[in-house]
Amino acid sequence: MILTFIISLAVFLLFYFLLLLATRWIFRNFSENKYQAMRDKLKIPIFLLLLNIALLIPFQYYEEINLIMENIQHLFIITFILAISWLVIRIMRLFIIYLSEKHRIDVKDNLKARKAQTQYKVLERVLEVLVIFFAVATALMTFDPIRNIGVSLFASAGVAGIVIGFSAQKVIASIIAGIQLAIAQPIRIDDVVIVDGEWGWIEEINLTYVIVKVWDQRRLVVPSTYFIDNTFQNWTRKTSDILGTVFLYTDYTVPIDEIRAELDRLLENNELWDGNVKVVQVTNASERTMEVRVLVSAQDSPTAWELRVYLREELIKFIQENYPESLPRTRVEFPDKTGNNNKNDTP
Repeated sequence: MILTFIISLAVFLLFYFLLLLATRWIFRNFSENKYQAMRDKLKIPIFLLLLNIALLIPFQYYEEINLIMENIQHLFIITFILAISWLVIRIMRLFIIYLSEKHRIDVKDNLKARKAQTQYKVLERVLEVLVIFFAVATALMTFDPIRNIGVSLFASAGVAGIVIGFSAQKVIASIIAGIQLAIAQPIRIDDVVIVDGEWGWIEEINLTYVIVKVWDQRRLVVPSTYFIDNTFQNWTRKTSDILGTVFLYTDYTVPIDEIRAELDRLLENNELWDGNVKVVQVTNASERTMEVRVLVSAQDSPTAWELRVYLREELIKFIQENYPESLPRTRVEFPDKTGNNNKNDTP
């Protein structure tokens, strides 16, 4: 029997070496970094899987084995089941490398890419849970006492399911909400959202929670159920293009046409502006000031933010330097003894 083990291990090592050479040839078109990532993820699970196969083969040639060898064989069967599960999980995670290369989210028009990555990442987590569950269940079923108990408990599975359902309502609701997010997709990876007054990007979507990266590098951990039960703003639901707004509050004497001309000058050859929308409008007027709205477009929300800040600073500077009398003023009239009004403008 020892000779059989030695021959089996020798064949295993030879096959494993040839498999490494074959994978190197298959992935020859990939960059060295991607190939290294693939090899690191698959090397150990494949090694353990083939090793278990090599160690189990000799047992098939012997009908009678003692108790110690029978327990060793049982151990190899369990590790074989776990190695298969580990390999399946690693392959699913490895697919992310291919998916991120084919569907890139660091480009301008990334709606399709974000949709694909969101669906796969949530689906991957669901499959991982199922694979782990069935692997553990299959490993436990290799024990005769547990198999007999499992058969007897199968009849009461309905009652147990009801009890577990009542005791874990929030957990189950979060998992179902995570699956809903993957199917309905009210949010996607890299979407720009406003959640509880916080502006940020969707960084991760998991089964039970979502990570929102806030503009100041903080992370909000939001339950998946929040995006199903509550109202929130999604700025990139259909496209990453977005409109930016700048409000100016000035005196009635400010020349609107000059502001339009200055806006044209500021946007000319400006990389932050996408060239689609530029509008200057008087949107409101009070007893003291006039509200001027500047509307511009950008390719995404971070760029729109930078453009808004830039235009606000430059337009205020333009009014200060060229039309200081058009800054907001408070007017007060004092009647003199003759009955005439003396006007006094206070900045």
